[in-house]
Amino acid sequence: MTKEEVEHLAKLARIELSPAEVETFTTEISAILEYVSAVKDIAGDAADTAPTVGRHHNIFRKDEVTNEPNSFTEALLAEMPQTEGRFMVVKKILNTDS
Repeated sequence: MTKEEVEHLAKLARIELSPAEVETFTTEISAILEYVSAVKDIAGDAADTAPTVGRHHNIFRKDEVTNEPNSFTEALLAEMPQTEGRFMVVKKILNTDS
């Protein structure tokens, strides 16, 4: 990356850089871009890891109830610290005073 490119980036980002900072960022940004390029080469393209559609495409099951009504109600209520009949008592979180 050249000094002019760093100065242009600074102008786009609306930051003011001293001549020493321009020199520092010229080498640092170049090193960062080289590292990102190396990581990209190792990781490969997105096309290499794109999922493919195989034989099992769009498999759905019927949405139906598989347990009996109230079959877990007593067990759930037994775990609650406080209940009122068939209901769980929880801390009030909404302010209805308005």
